[in-house]
Amino acid sequence: MEKDHLEMLLEDIRGKFELVLDGHDALRAELHEFRRESNDKHEQSAFLLKKIAADLAAHRADTEAHPIYKVRE
Repeated sequence: MEKDHLEMLLEDIRGKFELVLDGHDALRAELHEFRRESNDKHEQSAFLLKKIAADLAAHRADTEAHPIYKVRE
């Protein structure tokens, strides 16, 4: 009778362990997706900042080309 009881406990433990592993896999997938989305947003932000910096540099060069405007640092 003890052997049957032990086998039932081991089967129960195995089932719970598999649930933990499944949860771990789901969390890993979500973290991977979050990392990908975060990297995409970072790349977009970096692109926009570079574009804005280029636009400001062009605007400053255009402004400095006019003798009326005095550009200060």
